[in-house]
Amino acid sequence: MELNEGAILEARCFSDLGSDIDLGMLPEEKEDLGVELAKLEDEISTLRQVLSAKEKRLVEIKQKMGITPLNEIKHNLSKSWHDMQTSVIYKKTQETLNATGQKASAALNNVSSTLGKKLGEMKNSPTFKSFEEQMETTVSSLKCKVGASAHSSGSFEDVLNSTASASIQESTSRNCPAKDIEYF
Repeated sequence: MELNEGAILEARCFSDLGSDIDLGMLPEEKEDLGVELAKLEDEISTLRQVLSAKEKRLVEIKQKMGITPLNEIKHNLSKSWHDMQTSVIYKKTQETLNATGQKASAALNNVSSTLGKKLGEMKNSPTFKSFEEQMETTVSSLKCKVGASAHSSGSFEDVLNSTASASIQESTSRNCPAKDIEYF
């Protein structure tokens, strides 16, 4: 690259700027450094122009090939995802999570079967059977009272009072004939 007159003039300007500061250099050394500075700045300017021309050509080629910025982003993301999946850290993490998931699944299956057994045992226990019978009696009594009171003109409070008194007076019989119902 040849130095143009502007670069030489610029070098002299820079050498004049540095003249205020004394770094212990001879005037010839300052002038040589100024010329080198001008050369470097000229090369940088030329390289910028070349780079700009190449970037324009790159855009033209991509347009001719139908490569859009969106396609480039998709490709970059796909490549990054593939690189991540093939990394050692990803594989180790995946293995750890799989092992943890299997252990958690086994533990939940164990808890589920244990709960099933305990509920089965509880359902067959005398206490639960007694409770179940009491609930059935109460439900059938309520059904009888509500069904019988639908024909009467009593209020909701009357039905509740009737049901409460019936559960107190109820015998071991589960059937509730309509003639035994008392209204308050």
